[in-house]
Amino acid sequence: MSTITMGEQPIYSTRAHVFQIDPNTKKNWLPTSKHAVTVSYFYDSTRNVYRIISLDGTKAIINSTISPNMTFTKTSQKFGQWADSRANTVYGLGFSTEHHLAKFAEKFAEYKEAARLAKEKSQEKMDMATSPSQESPGGELSSPLTPVTPPMESINGTDDICDTTPNSDTRPEPSQNALAFAHSPAMTKHWEAELEALKGNNAKLTAALLESTANVKQWKQQLAAYQEEAERLHKRVTELECQSNQTPAIKSQKTELNQTIEELENALRDREDEMEKLKEELENMNDLMEQKDTLTQKLEETELRGRVLEEQLAGAEQRLEENQEEQENFRKSLRTLLELLDGKIFELTELRDTLARLIEEAS
Repeated sequence: MSTITMGEQPIYSTRAHVFQIDPNTKKNWLPTSKHAVTVSYFYDSTRNVYRIISLDGTKAIINSTISPNMTFTKTSQKFGQWADSRANTVYGLGFSTEHHLAKFAEKFAEYKEAARLAKEKSQEKMDMATSPSQESPGGELSSPLTPVTPPMESINGTDDICDTTPNSDTRPEPSQNALAFAHSPAMTKHWEAELEALKGNNAKLTAALLESTANVKQWKQQLAAYQEEAERLHKRVTELECQSNQTPAIKSQKTELNQTIEELENALRDREDEMEKLKEELENMNDLMEQKDTLTQKLEETELRGRVLEEQLAGAEQRLEENQEEQENFRKSLRTLLELLDGKIFELTELRDTLARLIEEAS
């Protein structure tokens, strides 16, 4: 399922702490967000469905399609939950005030009822589309996918947005090897960010493609039904034209049949246009897949260069330690030699003084 599609728009938003039921115990709540995040109701005008979506950064922690059999339950003054059978989980929301919980529950009931009415209306239109012979002469065929756009709701929030700008620290100027090694992780992070963005787009396009494929299958069935109905009506028109004594009633029926055929042909053209659009979306997705593969290869090359630079830096550090150790040993040897020289000089000085005294005494 894609996170947010082209035809979706937010109709109500609030902020809450998000939880999911522990899949192992089915009793304990597991937090899926470290802080309060935005939780929004979305309306998809193309498919006429309502969804609850919440993003923590780029990760979708709630992606729940509202169905008529769902129920939102208030378990405390500031906590509510609902079960999503499609996602096979139970979502929980912790609000900062009772008012926000009550407002969210009210919107849940409202959009649940809207989803039920949309489903019934869609089913009725599907029935009408598959039974065109039961339409009245003045009636018009309508698409079962005709959406009903709901009114926009105001967006509210309960928590302040934190400033997460990192502080920069002053550092000494690194050597050339260190600069090359620091540049490699920066490039790696850049390509990783690009890759993650492409992965997100790829997941959205893949899910949209799966949905479109399902819709195409359904449309193909409808097209086959329309084509069979059109062929039947063409045969009927031919039979009526072959009749020599055409009455006004037959002429009227022929006119109605011709109008029905034109409407079915228009519906066929619309479905063909939609199929062409889906093919274009598939081609765009293939291009994005190629871009993802290219970025993945670049990321692997960058990681390989980073490992080589790490090995070079480690070798340089080891050689530096060995040189420092050799210098320290050389200094120790020099100090020992200086101490020996000082002792010899002292002994020579004493010997000179002794010889001087002896010479004076001898004279």
